[in-house]
Amino acid sequence: MEIQIWQIIALTILSMILIWDSLSTAIFDGKPMFAGILAGIIMGDIATGLAVGATLQLMVLGVGTYGGSSMPDYLTGAIVGTVFAVTSGQGVEFGIGLAVPVGLLMVNLDVLARFCNVFFAKRVEAAIDRLDYAAIKRNIWYGMIPWALSRALPVFIMLIFGEDIVNAIVNYMPEWLTGGLSVAGGLLPAVGIAILLRYLPVKKYISFLLLGFFLAAYLSVPMVGVAIFGVAMAVIEFKKNINGNQAVAAANTGSSQEGLLDGEYED
Repeated sequence: MEIQIWQIIALTILSMILIWDSLSTAIFDGKPMFAGILAGIIMGDIATGLAVGATLQLMVLGVGTYGGSSMPDYLTGAIVGTVFAVTSGQGVEFGIGLAVPVGLLMVNLDVLARFCNVFFAKRVEAAIDRLDYAAIKRNIWYGMIPWALSRALPVFIMLIFGEDIVNAIVNYMPEWLTGGLSVAGGLLPAVGIAILLRYLPVKKYISFLLLGFFLAAYLSVPMVGVAIFGVAMAVIEFKKNINGNQAVAAANTGSSQEGLLDGEYED
């Protein structure tokens, strides 16, 4: 099956819409499964799109880009994988095999998009100082351009030139570029976590933080297990605070009643 030009345009637009959605409205919530379904609709093979997207979905369960971290972009991978699975006629396995390196390649472009967006973020900060609301809105919209191009251009190139271009880019990308982007991508999560910890009550709950670190670093407890432990500790702390507040309220009520004279009542 040969891909049509209107399908290339539609898929390129789809890649932009999905990244915008994952950054704002979250209607599709950044799920590769939905990307595969939509790509399958455009290609006229929903079953293949669902199979590719759902398989990639299993790879990102429980994974998020919190704190500025980057992860394999299986949204784009689902689109490209679905297209080549349909056009090549080699089935879902072929599409998934191509989608994985595409998702890994897109990590580097995701980091580049974040770097480019810093320019518009600085302009927004300057506009806030001037109380220039029109400039704030305008630069926020401008900030969507790097995100859109980081997905649209690779998808368009991959669909025009085929799977060979994907393998060529992965194999011949300079080591200094991939190494630099890898270092930057590794630093972003640490910086993001540091920023989050700065605004959290770490001093009050330092024991919980140390327990979580001990479980993950020294006992090799999976992140799901650490998350369950965190939920359990949160429930215990919540109930403790509730009981403490009730005790304080009861003590205050008793004190106010003792202060009343005979024959008086409290409103």
